[in-house]
Amino acid sequence: MAPMNKEQRVARTVEAYYDSEEADAFYLRIWGGEDIHVGLYEATTDTIASASRRTVEAMANEIVLPLDEKHVLLDIGSGFGGPARYLAKRFGSRVVCLNISEVENDRNRKTNREQGVDDLISVCHGAFENIPAQDASFDLVWSQDAILHSADRERVIAEASRVLKPGGELIFTDPMQVDDCPQKVLQAVYDRIHLESLASLRLYRAMTMRHGFTEVSVQLMPNQLRNHYAAVQTELNARYEEMIDIASREYVDSMLRGLQSWLEAADRGYLDWGILHFQKR
Repeated sequence: MAPMNKEQRVARTVEAYYDSEEADAFYLRIWGGEDIHVGLYEATTDTIASASRRTVEAMANEIVLPLDEKHVLLDIGSGFGGPARYLAKRFGSRVVCLNISEVENDRNRKTNREQGVDDLISVCHGAFENIPAQDASFDLVWSQDAILHSADRERVIAEASRVLKPGGELIFTDPMQVDDCPQKVLQAVYDRIHLESLASLRLYRAMTMRHGFTEVSVQLMPNQLRNHYAAVQTELNARYEEMIDIASREYVDSMLRGLQSWLEAADRGYLDWGILHFQKR
């Protein structure tokens, strides 16, 4: 068997992590359930789930195409499938979920059946560096806080361009480092995702331009990244005893240390996050 390259090694690590019982329990119970991504917080009373759903709604409101049942959408790194269900219900469009964790995929399929949208949503196991679809197959590519896990983010953007029809849209969020971030200050964050860097807005703008996109809009909201990680940290601390029984003390303590690393980096002004929206020429 040929040795794995860096992209394959990282993908295997991500797959093993999200397929673990501990990660499944944490993201389902603490991170927000259906929507496991950064939320938009408007009040101190916002729950993680409500703030996370607000992000989905805000992104959907940015879509230019008049989506309906004739359109086909792709969610890369789709997690438990909450955004796909929202899009299918709101627009009546068909949605393909592509996700590397089969544990999450199974939960996604089950929830789709329970909510009566399994006829509109198909769930595919795979990596977004190699999207299993023909050229110009989709009207919109969607992603939330997933591309950071790739060891070849440019290839992800190239694949999104390949499978999009001309005029199709790419809309995504991703935790990023600020442009011109000093070297080594984010090592603790990099270690959490088993990579050597985060992307930045400058890098994503360059990548999308190289692969045939024009910019529609960029809304940077780094404060929401901090808000979200702080909310998750508070929730996990409050439910610590419950979670060490469901997962393990080692896992929960490691997660708390990781959350603290992200918060410290955010407080020092090294992290960025927002809604990035592009259209294929």
